Amino acid sequence: MRRLGEVPTARQSTADPDHRGFVLNTTTPILHVDMDAFYASVATRERPDLRDVPVIVGGAYRGVVLSANYLARQYGVRSAMTATRARRLCPHAVVIAPDYDTFGTVSTAVMETFRRVTPLVEALSLDEAFLDVRGSMRRLGSPLQIAEHLRATIHDEQGITCSVGVAASVSVAKLASKRAKPDGVVVVPPDEVTSFLHPLDVGELYGVGEKTQAMLHRLGLVRVGDVAHTPLRTLQRAVGDALGRQLHDLSWGTDRREIVARTATAFGLGGGDPDKSMGAQETFGRDTDDRAVILRELLRLTAKVTGRMRTAGVAGRTVAITVRFADFTTITRSRTLPEATDVTQEVYRAATALYDGLGLQRARIRLVGVRVEGLLPRARVHRQLVLGEREHGWAEADRAVDRATRRFGSAAVRPASLID
Repeated sequence: MRRLGEVPTARQSTADPDHRGFVLNTTTPILHVDMDAFYASVATRERPDLRDVPVIVGGAYRGVVLSANYLARQYGVRSAMTATRARRLCPHAVVIAPDYDTFGTVSTAVMETFRRVTPLVEALSLDEAFLDVRGSMRRLGSPLQIAEHLRATIHDEQGITCSVGVAASVSVAKLASKRAKPDGVVVVPPDEVTSFLHPLDVGELYGVGEKTQAMLHRLGLVRVGDVAHTPLRTLQRAVGDALGRQLHDLSWGTDRREIVARTATAFGLGGGDPDKSMGAQETFGRDTDDRAVILRELLRLTAKVTGRMRTAGVAGRTVAITVRFADFTTITRSRTLPEATDVTQEVYRAATALYDGLGLQRARIRLVGVRVEGLLPRARVHRQLVLGEREHGWAEADRAVDRATRRFGSAAVRPASLID
């Protein structure tokens, strides 16, 4: 295993700091590229005053943490942690509201950088992807050189850093990128796979969750090496044939899952796949049973979602809402419209009908969310003409609002009911 990065001592610690020994190496064609604290890095890249302070993205009152920079992580702050716990761990952290439009724009640009290197890009989320670069080596050099090229390009163009794992398989590349953080590269040649993998806890294997980890620990299989040296049939009798085979292959780094080119689905970015969706949700500052307050929030969320849809050039037919009660019970309801739409008022009418259809009486609500599913490219949507319909309606009004907000900011134009 070799770790290389921008820090001079990391380069000096390698046997081959100039990469010459890797130029002809084609045995490690899989890259896992992972942005470093992506949301926090994007949120603070133009805020030099926040460079040396703990930063939390999201995690407003009663919400959850979306991301935290490495300084905040030193205090134990993690994504998906409640805001209350994050503030208790790091009371002096600066909290920034997430800007999903900017996150999506940066993610799209990063993924395009990947695709300039290879068409075999499997996006796992907005901030990480697997790349198969075996077809790019003649043009761009070794996998390590490609990794360094990607890191430099992303830093220069986007102002953020990433870490890259380079290996012969998807699972080992994923683990290698974790070891490369932050802002580095780790190469795991085939002859070093076992020495890299076997000392690790079984919970670090790609795809092994907490329940599987706990089960393996109860069986006395604590390290990856313990799993590797357990006879396959014994392992399969203990955990099942399919899982036993998967764990056996992972423990030796011999999994050969092929990379399937696909775009990120989070926040509905990256194409016209009909399975994509876009959504937004918000936790109220105080539990409420006021219908007017709840519908006003549904309108605000709907406007945000449909605005993103129009920016992405997509429309959808299925509208869904999420309602979380004060006791954390959560329900969802959905409705499929006759035609795909990106019109704010049409989605809002469906969301309102879904909420009223719940028949809630004085039930205190903690969170609401809106999502539009079944997205497809707007160019493929042919709206049925309606006799007597006005020539200009809500769709044209939405696009006028979009033009105004692009020029003057998101607060320039908004529904009257959302003006404080």
